[in-house]
Amino acid sequence: MDVVNKSTVSEFVLLGLSNSLALQMFFFMAFSLLYMATMVGNSLLVITVIADSHLHSPMYFLLTNLSIIDMSLASFATPKMITDYLTGHKTISFDGCITQIFFLHLFTGTEIILLMAMSFDRYIAICKPLHYASIVSPQVCVALVVASWIVGIMHSMSQVIFALTLPFCGPNEVDSFFCDLPVVFQLACVDTYVLGLFMISTSGIIALSCFILLFNSYVIVLVTIKQHSSRGSSKALSTCTAHFIVVFMFFGPCIFIYMWPQNSFLIEKVLSVFYTIFTPIMNPVIYSLRNQEVKTALKKLKNRFLNSNKATPSCQ
Repeated sequence: MDVVNKSTVSEFVLLGLSNSLALQMFFFMAFSLLYMATMVGNSLLVITVIADSHLHSPMYFLLTNLSIIDMSLASFATPKMITDYLTGHKTISFDGCITQIFFLHLFTGTEIILLMAMSFDRYIAICKPLHYASIVSPQVCVALVVASWIVGIMHSMSQVIFALTLPFCGPNEVDSFFCDLPVVFQLACVDTYVLGLFMISTSGIIALSCFILLFNSYVIVLVTIKQHSSRGSSKALSTCTAHFIVVFMFFGPCIFIYMWPQNSFLIEKVLSVFYTIFTPIMNPVIYSLRNQEVKTALKKLKNRFLNSNKATPSCQ
């Protein structure tokens, strides 16, 4: 069977979030600020973890990698959207569209596995504390991160191969601000019902299954914490609550979009903005505001920076 793509469409038109000029200017300002905040916030979190030896632990190693993925997820489409609002240029080449699909699924697939690794880390730390050091070793942490990227690459390649086999012979308007399969496959010149089933089976069910596993693991952890009333348990509860908030914010929109690929474009746009723009900026905010160790490390880093400036002699 010939699966070579017979597309006649060479580019797609990204319709964006709104046709209103006033709203486009608002989105330009808002998303520019959010993107800069995302990059600064996550970069600061990475630098803080690297600079403070007290944070050189498996949990913060995984958190650092989460920040790197969040910066990548925020960068695969948002800069183009911001530029498009400024220039009015809203087209994207066919290859550029496929590239966006690849990186979107690479970063989301990698983040799903990394969130599961973080859940595993908290489960062992709280439910099996005496065996934590031997189970969650530095080598295991590196292996978990490498595995998350391998799974992300495999998942994104499957989505790209699927997209390349679709025939696009006419409609080329993507009702979103970036290319993703739930909106792009509806432009294909084939029956979208079967394609919808593929979307549900490859992305929707996988995301839902991972969320259920994560939810169950955090329930077990929270029940374990509740059985111990101490200062350490309170700290563990705060950490796990922050983890679960991140999990819910990330998985909620993904599950909805990929389990119901034929839903309203307006809903898809709102949810797409949520998990590609808002979630990456919320992660450092949640972890820094709810984590005393991170807040203390940030203060130490700030004081070190201020002291170094004071120690630098001024030029006369």
